[in-house]
Amino acid sequence: MSQKIFEPGVAAGRLDADAYAAQFSDLHPPLDVHEALVAADRCYFCHDAPCITACPTDIDIPLFIRQIATGTPDAAAKTILSQNIMGGMCARVCPTEQLCEQACVREVAEGKPVKIGELQRYATDHLQAQGAHPFERAALTGKRVAVVGAGPAGLSCAHRLAMMGHDVTVFDARPKPGGLNEYGIATYKTPDGFAQAEVDWLLKIGGITVQNNAALGAAMTLDSLRADYDAVFLGMGLGGVNALGAEGEDKTGVLDAVDFISNLRQASDVAAVPIGRDVVVIGGGMTAIDAAIQAKLLGALNVTLVYRRGRDRMNASVFEQDLAASKGVRIVTHATPVAVIGNGAVREIEFEYVDDQMQGTGQTLRLAADQVFKAIGQTLKGDALPMLEARKIKVDGTGRTSVDGVWAGGDCASGGDDLTVTAVAEGRDAAMDIHMVLMG
Repeated sequence: MSQKIFEPGVAAGRLDADAYAAQFSDLHPPLDVHEALVAADRCYFCHDAPCITACPTDIDIPLFIRQIATGTPDAAAKTILSQNIMGGMCARVCPTEQLCEQACVREVAEGKPVKIGELQRYATDHLQAQGAHPFERAALTGKRVAVVGAGPAGLSCAHRLAMMGHDVTVFDARPKPGGLNEYGIATYKTPDGFAQAEVDWLLKIGGITVQNNAALGAAMTLDSLRADYDAVFLGMGLGGVNALGAEGEDKTGVLDAVDFISNLRQASDVAAVPIGRDVVVIGGGMTAIDAAIQAKLLGALNVTLVYRRGRDRMNASVFEQDLAASKGVRIVTHATPVAVIGNGAVREIEFEYVDDQMQGTGQTLRLAADQVFKAIGQTLKGDALPMLEARKIKVDGTGRTSVDGVWAGGDCASGGDDLTVTAVAEGRDAAMDIHMVLMG
């Protein structure tokens, strides 16, 4: 192992090449045929399966597992994808331990659920490897729909609309489509370019045009889209990052965790991504966990995740918290940042311990830090948007906004839980409502 791991400051190449390859290999290696059949055999195929209710996209889980068990994984994949067109990504990143697997009868009885997520990946990977697309477009309707944002919500909406015969143009601010699947999810969860491969496969339905480097603003407004298209779906996510509210947070080395994750995801060589020896991550959600683990995988010596509430209040699942701890991440709770210390660049960060009511206790903690990553939530960016609620676009149960002919879903819309699978469900359901309205 390279001695750079012990050097203070921010440096690239802290590990040797073999270490990087091992660190960023697949978090959950795929099941082989025998493993999939054994895992499928554990399912009771419940008639009133609680796992279906626990899935935000209502996948018929017992059916697709039975299809795997009978040797028809492509049929299983179609069962999955008919409800969740991004089932391959969701199989990799969804907190199944909190959703379908937590509700599994085997989990309740034995503490060991059926491997629903891994079986879902087995089926969808098998079908995607064939190269063909399992769905065909309906007769063309002549209707045109604009989708703003090529993330899970936008792509799910676009696919369902295209399948029903509408022509869809997807506008996205970034150079590549995929949204958070491409730019915001840990590299070790989706290696080998899977996010873009899934987008390319999804677009094989036809009828979807993607325009990159196009965001709502002066050149493209919501009013202009409403004038040019029969309907508009907003799924652009959240572009702003909340401030720490700590003295000195503008110092060099205080960075947004989402940018760190994005830069690592887009790097052609992870070894070239610089990381500090002493890294502090502030936050308690999945972005914080992903940033902390990846800092450790890049060779940071000390990584501390600090959250203002208790571990039971963290948005990251217990599985993810335990994964971080297993990688050597230290988790400190009930502490809030008060000052970033250093002469131009961060050298330390000071926290104050707080009680359960978020009141300061007067006790403080100082941590050495070459880098501080902020993962304390994102905010909606944009002007002239539909009515907001709790700083997000207000929507009803079908995704309709306060503006006629405009729907919204995913992270930019009110409600939801910031999960890829929920965004997919919201995009799909909005597409169904758009279709109903357009066709009278």
